[in-house]
Amino acid sequence: MTYWDYNATAPVRPEVASLLARAFSQAGFGNASSVHQEGRAARARLDAARAKVARVLGCEPKEVSFTGSGSEANALALVGAWHARPHPERRRIVTSAIEHPALLATVAQLEQAGAQVVRLTPAEDGRVREADVLEALTADTALCSLLWANNETGVLQPAREVARACRERGVLFHTDAVQAAGKVPLMLREVDADLLSLSAHKFGGPPGVGVLVVRKGVDVRPLTPGHQEGGRRGGTQNVPYAEALALALELAAAELPETSARVGALRDAFEREVLSALPGVHVNGGGAARVPNTSNLRFDAVEGEALLIALDLDGICVSSGAACASGTLTPSHVLRAMGLSPAEARGSLRFSLGPTTTEADVRRVVSALRQHVPAVRALAG
Repeated sequence: MTYWDYNATAPVRPEVASLLARAFSQAGFGNASSVHQEGRAARARLDAARAKVARVLGCEPKEVSFTGSGSEANALALVGAWHARPHPERRRIVTSAIEHPALLATVAQLEQAGAQVVRLTPAEDGRVREADVLEALTADTALCSLLWANNETGVLQPAREVARACRERGVLFHTDAVQAAGKVPLMLREVDADLLSLSAHKFGGPPGVGVLVVRKGVDVRPLTPGHQEGGRRGGTQNVPYAEALALALELAAAELPETSARVGALRDAFEREVLSALPGVHVNGGGAARVPNTSNLRFDAVEGEALLIALDLDGICVSSGAACASGTLTPSHVLRAMGLSPAEARGSLRFSLGPTTTEADVRRVVSALRQHVPAVRALAG
């Protein structure tokens, strides 16, 4: 099998799998809120994981809250900050039309609760223009949320510039950094966000654990009441998964310079070879800066799902968009927002490489595309 769907989920790293095995079998089972010795030992492990995440991100440990997923982190950031906003008369939320579906669903809920939502469309290259965001940041804006890197195209958004503008205007800024982690430097000094979301399974941790960074002085009301996580998220903390996320993040950050350069070179070689070998192929978002592992290709006169199935039968795993939206007949909202027609969006596939991708994998996927694209086109014709 050639696995090229790292943007949906990455395999759990061996070091992380070993940590989890030890955590569940040897490391004790105390509740981190208990005062006895088993509880204190669990609390010490949780504190160590929190401190490790803070070191990687360049923030304070108290600013790190563990969640059950990146989607929950996004919901906690927006819903929690909206209900705790210091100026209730500010009812505007500025975001983009190319956010992850979970974040867009959260914004839609807030809209039903009375928020005035502005959803900005990107340019044809998939990047939201900084000038458009600045124009939308009116005096009644409470929140702005802009993802760091798009999950479908990999296009990097102007999060740094928007964060600076929001701070100058007294607007809280949140960035969904789920697809940036492990692919670009993720220190908070790179993007001075008030709120930042991560998900462990995108960089070699297990699914089912995420992080929300809440900068000092920012108030967030919990979705689930309780004293845990500084009062931001009630419920018994999952200590082993917090440790797993922290280790995966630390390893991904340490390997980032080498991994991003190598994977980026493989992605670029893949695109050059496909475009050279096949007519009627285009790179969605190819004109903008992207994370190094992601290639979203549009194949003229091809039904993307048919090509995906053909590749799957050949042992090659790719995607037609966000994993949470797979199985639907609706064309990608990201590609549609970029100006693609429904047919063009349905004719696109996402190829997301990972740290274990090799030159042999590139040759294999290119060879498979040379075989299957003409066949799928012939069937469609």
